[in-house]
Amino acid sequence: MKLISWNVNGIRAVAKKDFFEQIKRLNPDVLCLQETKAQDDQVAEALKDLEGYHVYSNSAVKKGYSGTAIISKTKPLTVFSDINNHEYDQEGRVLTAEFEDFYLTVVYVPNSGSELKRLDYRQAWDAEFLRYLKKLEEKKPVIVCGDLNVAHKPIDLAHPKANYNKYAGFMQEEIDGMDNYIKAGFVDTFRYFYPDKEKAYSWWSFRGGARDRNVGWRIDYFLVSQSLIKNVKKAAIHPEEYGSDHCPVSIEI
Repeated sequence: MKLISWNVNGIRAVAKKDFFEQIKRLNPDVLCLQETKAQDDQVAEALKDLEGYHVYSNSAVKKGYSGTAIISKTKPLTVFSDINNHEYDQEGRVLTAEFEDFYLTVVYVPNSGSELKRLDYRQAWDAEFLRYLKKLEEKKPVIVCGDLNVAHKPIDLAHPKANYNKYAGFMQEEIDGMDNYIKAGFVDTFRYFYPDKEKAYSWWSFRGGARDRNVGWRIDYFLVSQSLIKNVKKAAIHPEEYGSDHCPVSIEI
């Protein structure tokens, strides 16, 4: 199976670009989207011309904000939204599909914000989400993918010193949250295959020609339960795919 994750920064906007051609070219068995910025009916409408896939989505209470989706060739056994916590289930950030041999969870982790106003919320969210994943793992292995809104190590962003403990995405509290996923047994698939690969980024600011200069951050991930890493054959980032400020990331299992 080929699994792809992509923060599309608005499903309705990306659908007007080369999105459907990109899906044909990438040919995922499952495509997980973040930041759809649309209600469930709007996601369905934007993807109505997509053939051969089952579409599931989870939208925020607030319209035009956040949102996740799973698009799968194979119909999952079940699909369910959120993490069973009312405080964190208002923004459509989590969607889980159960397949025969694993759970697949797509997540759009809250951003701590330009003035770090949501950093405390983000920390609590990380802890609650990890609890949710470990609960799933009691039944079968888990693949979690999406925009985790953190560069885990200095190698994962172009200017680590300038950003460390100053800006959202590279605060120590956020790094600690990512460390906790790893300590809990989840494997960062890209770093498993490419522990020392530099300048491998999945997000670039729209400002200052950052993408052309490859001044970016790796904040989009596929994490898998330790028991599944032996089944992962490949992990990749696809910077050649445009349409959003993020590019797709993928694994093959």
